[in-house]
Amino acid sequence: MGNFMSNLTQKIISLAKRRGFVFPSSEIYGGFAAVYDYGPYGVELANNIKKIWWEEMVQKNENIVGLDSAIFMHPKIWEASGHVSSFTDPLIECKQCHIRIRADHLLESIGVFADEKMSEEEINNLLEENKEKLQCPHCGTRGNFSQAKNFNLLVKSNLGNFTDDWKKEPTYLRGETCQGIYVNFKNVLNSTRQKIPFGIAQVGKSFRNEITARQFIFRQREFVQMEMQFFVQPEEAEKFYNLWKEKRWNFYIRKIGIKEENLKWHRHENLVFYAKDAWDIEYNFPFGFKELEGIHNRGDYDLTQHSKFSGQDLSYRDPRNGKKYVPYIVETSAGLDRILLAVLSEFYEEEELENKEERVVLKFPPKLAPIKVAVFPLLKNKPDLVKKAREVFDLLKEEFMAEFDDSDNIGKRYRRQDEIGTPYCVTIDFQTLEDETVTIRDRDTMKQERIEIKDLADILKEKIG
Repeated sequence: MGNFMSNLTQKIISLAKRRGFVFPSSEIYGGFAAVYDYGPYGVELANNIKKIWWEEMVQKNENIVGLDSAIFMHPKIWEASGHVSSFTDPLIECKQCHIRIRADHLLESIGVFADEKMSEEEINNLLEENKEKLQCPHCGTRGNFSQAKNFNLLVKSNLGNFTDDWKKEPTYLRGETCQGIYVNFKNVLNSTRQKIPFGIAQVGKSFRNEITARQFIFRQREFVQMEMQFFVQPEEAEKFYNLWKEKRWNFYIRKIGIKEENLKWHRHENLVFYAKDAWDIEYNFPFGFKELEGIHNRGDYDLTQHSKFSGQDLSYRDPRNGKKYVPYIVETSAGLDRILLAVLSEFYEEEELENKEERVVLKFPPKLAPIKVAVFPLLKNKPDLVKKAREVFDLLKEEFMAEFDDSDNIGKRYRRQDEIGTPYCVTIDFQTLEDETVTIRDRDTMKQERIEIKDLADILKEKIG
């Protein structure tokens, strides 16, 4: 937990709130742990990440289609998937301050790694062996914890049930988006011209009863997944698995702009029983390398389970050779919130300028930037400048996410735009009134060039790409 409170992390959290990227949820009521709201710039950044992901997964792949499945699904889906019986975290309680902590996270903090398949007894044996080393991250007490008990992460609901029976037979908010894809496998197949190999992509909310808030928006109770499930012949699963590993690695470098040295692969050494292979792409967050996206060869487990529990045949008959089989699934599963946090971490910079002044700047690639261009009148008390600046703003907002700002002096306006990552600022000055030219300032170099208003939109399109 100590690494989480790093100086850089705190600076990013402060900037995120101050500049309208991320707010604590329900803050005026004291907050709501492990839940966050995206502010005006955060929602734009999130939308840009989703758009780039969707373009790469769906728009540019004719054999991948989109889906938006419901958050509420039939309870038997979660029985079939194994979530009702085994979607659990091992929790312990500090006997001194009574805070609950994930046992595997506490063990990990001292370099002891618990296999996710371990039983309660095995986890408790590890806790006992390392008792004197374990320290409560909240009150600092050592070796004074309860035994671990498994806690189910599914969020229960009484949807459609207005009696106390819902406690015995609850519905659930979905714990992951992929189950909505699996149960729509035949619907997509029957309503499109897709043939295996093909994929289904989805962006949507998932919910998990995380007991402890950790690392800002890295681990939340309500979060957005961007998943693609690729259905293949069993004998071709390894080929497509390797293909998607390569594609997803390159996505972060070429499309998001992350430096390759800030990424690494992590292989799951202890696989869940049905998985054939599983690797994570990890990013070097301010609190260390952590999972950004998982790429998994899930075998035929998912469609087999849903066939069994629903009574519906989810096998596939190949129209080319008549062969019938249950498809294997290659999954790519990314967390939007984690990518957004990675982006804030990757492009956050502090610079000392020539006049000894410091500036904080988010050097987003222009495609990611929440605001693409800001428009300023040089002076706010000159009506002719303000009027002309409004005309330029109205012109640009048709093409770009733009912002108009005439408050404070020009230097403060530049700093505000630097902090939200705006790549270009356009200033209307007295020369503009004479010759219809404006200055355009580059965020990264801070250099300015003078161009004609009639060319402004085309030049910005070229710069933004």
